[in-house]
Amino acid sequence: MQRKNFTEVVEFIFLGFSIFGKHQITLFVVFLTIYIFTLIENIIIVTIICIDRHLHTPMYFFLSMLASSETVYTLVIVPRMLSSLIFHSHPISLSGCATQMFFFITLATNNCFLLTAMGCDHYVAICKPLRYTVIMNRGMCARLMCGSFGTGLVMAVLHVTAMFSLPFCGTVVDHFFCDIYPVMKLSCIDTTVSEIINYGVSSFVIFVPVGLIFFSYVLIISSILKIPSAKGRKKAFATCASYLTVVIVHYGCASIAYLKPKSENSVEKDLLISVTYTIITPMLNPVIYTVRNKEVKDALRRAVGRNTF
Repeated sequence: MQRKNFTEVVEFIFLGFSIFGKHQITLFVVFLTIYIFTLIENIIIVTIICIDRHLHTPMYFFLSMLASSETVYTLVIVPRMLSSLIFHSHPISLSGCATQMFFFITLATNNCFLLTAMGCDHYVAICKPLRYTVIMNRGMCARLMCGSFGTGLVMAVLHVTAMFSLPFCGTVVDHFFCDIYPVMKLSCIDTTVSEIINYGVSSFVIFVPVGLIFFSYVLIISSILKIPSAKGRKKAFATCASYLTVVIVHYGCASIAYLKPKSENSVEKDLLISVTYTIITPMLNPVIYTVRNKEVKDALRRAVGRNTF
């Protein structure tokens, strides 16, 4: 009978940005502007890569997959967050919360491993240029893409199964979406086992890609330093710099959010970190990748010129 009482919770309410009071309307306008800009950026990137044959290479294939994944990733979280800024105390069902968490974890993990695949592509392009087309063929690209998404699905199943096997007593989620730890706080029982599972999964998703990227880039930098021409070294470093900027921001936010000690939790800090990796980072990534990328800018010019005449 006691277990039955535990399972009476059928919906959650997001506390969201209620601590900001009357400033929520301002936040709504800011976040909506960023969200629209993010959608436009990613749609342009995917479209340009699809229509311009000069960009039909493994590097841009992975970039288009990352842009597509981040578009869906923001769709899972941001629209509901925006509605909660206008319509306060808007509930979400238990199944709806589980669904949101499932897609969030799947796509976040997918993004992590797509970044790793892009690092591998850079490694082959710089360290093994003569074998690049043989190694990074369509089959390899498809396997890396499927491996990234498949890993995301497995991690999501582990997280969501561990989370929603818990009985819940609380109904107010101290967050703006169904993230792992804010939902876990609502459990009626000790969550040590779930925390260990979640910490283990998070560690795998963060440290395995970071380790592979670090190892790849040690080899990449050593190869770049051997390039005889200064122009060649500069071009290689410019390509790597934009990628490493995205990696540092992405994994930095993920590490702070999911690997920090419990004692360091605070609502304001958690909201700031979550806003960074769910709203700010998806907007910045396309800018970082394209602002110094001559091939993408040339493709945009060709597309604009084609539509002008």
